[in-house]
Amino acid sequence: MRTDELDYDLPEGAIAQVPIEPRDAARLLVDRGPGRDPEHRTVAELPELVRPGDLLVLNDTRVLPARVPIERASGGTGEVLLLEERDDGWWEVLCRPARKLRPGDVVDATAGGLRFDIGPDVGDGRKLVRPHSDVPLLDALEHAGEMPLPPYIGERLTDAERYQTVFSARPASAAAPTAGLHLTDRLLAELTRRGVATAAVELVVGLDTFRPLSTERVEDHAIHTERYSVPAATWEAVERTRADGGRVVAVGTTSVRALESRATRGEPSGRTDLFITPGYRFAVVDAMVTNFHLPRTSLLALVQAFVGPRWRDLYATALADGYRFLSFGDAMLLARAEPPERADVGVVG
Repeated sequence: MRTDELDYDLPEGAIAQVPIEPRDAARLLVDRGPGRDPEHRTVAELPELVRPGDLLVLNDTRVLPARVPIERASGGTGEVLLLEERDDGWWEVLCRPARKLRPGDVVDATAGGLRFDIGPDVGDGRKLVRPHSDVPLLDALEHAGEMPLPPYIGERLTDAERYQTVFSARPASAAAPTAGLHLTDRLLAELTRRGVATAAVELVVGLDTFRPLSTERVEDHAIHTERYSVPAATWEAVERTRADGGRVVAVGTTSVRALESRATRGEPSGRTDLFITPGYRFAVVDAMVTNFHLPRTSLLALVQAFVGPRWRDLYATALADGYRFLSFGDAMLLARAEPPERADVGVVG
């Protein structure tokens, strides 16, 4: 598939700069399948759009305050953005200014008593750093770090919790699983009351997930691995749901990758380089809640694999109707386009 087939015109004014309040007031464009116009709803109405016996799967990763302002020995300033810790204690990071931070340099965070040893380049603009602090790193980051908002968001976030899901657990990710930002405790309680089960997975979100594809062919893009975990209880819930005729509804592309990685790799946890592109046959997920994504990204390739080329019509409808795009934007509820193994995989019954 050519990467330019995942391109579309995204006006700057369509990019949401602040989260909506309340969270579940976000709009929800409901895909009703080929030949039918989508329906305009809100996330608060999600309990009306799923059925008793369905399973809603959430990525419960928590975002690290991973963007750390630094002071260099020369007196200049910069930034270290923590991406992922390696097994040897070094972290993969993005640095600014990258060319002025050389192996052997030592830099201090502007707050929090945190220091970094600068290591070598590891490709794709990344470096290694080793953090040092008198307190546990997570505690240091609470004072030294900031939420790693995407570069297309220019507004300052006044409440850091708005870039966390209400069900977030272990701090590990460099970006939020943004579809989950719309859900509230009240909404989750209502889903439970209506007989919709919920289960959690973890996929540690890295920035590569959101980066534009740089190759002419989508399949030639080298996707970085990410850590995932699908607990035994979650997988048992998936199998039970499917056996009972229910649907697995993934909240976010990261939940999709975690579930499909578990299915294709046969391992409950590990590192996955699963790159879902058109032609992939989904093994687990029947429906998906997802935000609107940047052009030419692996996320949009996954959406086309899931819903088919009609994503263009859905995106065109959303843009024409004033939907808000990207991390703090609105969402879609998508039905899987491939021939289903069961007769009941449509989103709206």
